[in-house]
Parts: sequence; C-alpha cells; structure tokens
Amino acid sequence: MTLRSRTIWLGAAMALLLVIIAAPAQASPVSAKKARLREVQAKLDSVGVQVSKAVEGYNQAASRLQATQARIAENQRLLQAATRKLDLANQQLTARARDLYKAPSSGIVDAVFSARSFDDLVAQFDLMQRLGNSDVDTVRAVAAYQQDIKDRRIALRADARMAAQLVEKRASEKTRIVALESQLRAESQGLQADLKRLLLQQQAAAAAAVAAASAAAAQTTSGGGNGASVPTVDPGGPGHPEVIAIAQRYLGIPYVWGGASPSQGFDCSGLVMYVYAQVGIQLSHGATDQQHASTPVPLNALQPGDLVFYGNASYSYHVAIYVGGGRTIEAARTGTPVRYGFVGSAWTGGRL
Repeated sequence: MTLRSRTIWLGAAMALLLVIIAAPAQASPVSAKKARLREVQAKLDSVGVQVSKAVEGYNQAASRLQATQARIAENQRLLQAATRKLDLANQQLTARARDLYKAPSSGIVDAVFSARSFDDLVAQFDLMQRLGNSDVDTVRAVAAYQQDIKDRRIALRADARMAAQLVEKRASEKTRIVALESQLRAESQGLQADLKRLLLQQQAAAAAAVAAASAAAAQTTSGGGNGASVPTVDPGGPGHPEVIAIAQRYLGIPYVWGGASPSQGFDCSGLVMYVYAQVGIQLSHGATDQQHASTPVPLNALQPGDLVFYGNASYSYHVAIYVGGGRTIEAARTGTPVRYGFVGSAWTGGRL
C-alpha cells in the first residue's frame, strides 16, 4: 500500500471514529423508529390485502344489486303489458255484454232461423261457444300471467333488499378498513419524517472527511449493487401484449374505490376493465369475475398482457396486468396511484 493510500485510509478511519463517538446519542432513537416503522409497514401490508378483499366484496355486492334491480324493472314492464292486455279483454267482454243486452233477440233464435240446414245450425252454435270460451280463456290466461309476475316481483324485491343490505355491510367494512389504513399510513409517514430528521442530524455531525469517505464508499457500493434489470419483453405469442402500452398511460392515476376511468380514478379491477375495453374485450368490474372470464395460465408461463390474480381458486381479491420480468402494472390500494409492482404472492395468471 502506498503512502498516499495509507494517508487516505487513516483519514477515513479517524472520520469513522468521530461518527462512532457522535452517534450513540442518536443510535437508540433511530433504531426504535426503524423498528416501529417496520412494524407499521407490516401492518399496512396486511391491511392492504384486507382493503383489496373489501373492494372486491363491495364490487360483487353492487353488481348483484344492479342485476336484481334490472330484473325487477323487466318484471315491472311485463306486468304493465299484462295489465294492458287484461284491460283490453275486459273492455271487449263488457262491449259484448252491452250489445247482447241491447239486442236480446240475437243469439240462439237468430242462429236457428238463419241456418240453412241442420249442419249449418250446428256449426253456428259451435262457433258461438268457441268464441265465448276463447274470451274467457284469454282473460284467465292474462290474469294468471299478471299474478305470476306479481309473485316474481315480490320475490325479487326481497332479493333486492338483501342485496342492498349486503352492499351496506360491505360499504361499512370498507369504511372501517380504509380508516385503519389511513391511520397506519399517517403513522408510517410520520415515522419516516422522524427518521429523515434524525439521519440528517447524524450527517450534520460528521466531518467533511466522513462525507468524502461516505461518498467514495457509496460510489463503490453503487457499482456493486444488485444489478437487477427487467428483461426485454417478447411481444410475440398469444394474449394481448398491446395492453401494456395502454396501461402505462395511466401510471400515476389515483386509486379510488370503485373507480374505472382516468377521470374517476381506478381500483384494481377497474383499471383492467378500462384497459381491456380499449382492445375490444368487455369485462366485469371485479377481480373474481375477471379471473373466471380468463383462461388460466401458470405463473411460470405468463406472457406480457396476461392478468395476475391474488387470492385463491374461489376468490380473487386483487388483479394486476403482467408486464414481464416478474413485474406488473396495478392499482394497489388507497393512497397509492397506478404503478409498477411485482407478481409476488399471486396464485395464478389468466389470459384473454
């Protein structure tokens, strides 16, 4: 080692000694803050999964309520049509009764005297009887149809009440979980601010030689980093790799419960629904429905543009768009805009 090198290392060692001497007063608060921050972030990650599940539950409940309300509206339309038919049949019977009252001599006597033969007389009687029976059958059929629709409408209204209660319950769960998430996020941000302040104080106490040595060490370390890089995405193969460029347009759009457009914001399934609609594929607003609508793909066979689902075979609480190299584009949770993420703990993929 040259004299110049020995001098540099000696200076660095002295500088580090100064840091060690100045640091004890700060080491304990920093360690405590870091420990608490790790604890809060772990809770925040856990709550983030609960938030995603609550979003999916709320979306499914809202979809169920919407479908029930649509069936009620259709039954209402059918009921009105049946009522009109019944009114028309009643008017026709009333008019016939009125005509018979005004001309009581018509009927059997007229049929007898107007018949030119016995066979003709039998045919007229049969026609009169069938005409009357037809009117009665019409009224009965329409009345039965009306009653059937009334019964179905009552049942659907009961379903609608249950669906509305489910939506209210899911909304309440959502509010509670979002409040907890907001509390943890605020605490996390406060801890990060405290850590930043403490670390700045430590840096301010270091000598210029320490700063130079740290800069050199940082430069050396940065040259030997993890070197992680995202492999080039192969645009070929099945699926819809073109949706990646579409999804990238919405990076930075805020996360919003139930959001499904850039103006509203996005939740996870709302982002997927909006992106895929632009390539002509219509999807439901819900991660579970989207998983059921896609063809299963093992995680080790994902292609760019495939979907990545989190949860299990019966219930997916989160969905993201696969970019390649283990990365995704997703609307993760409240307070986090549309961003790049990682496949991580996903349970399966899906291809449309």
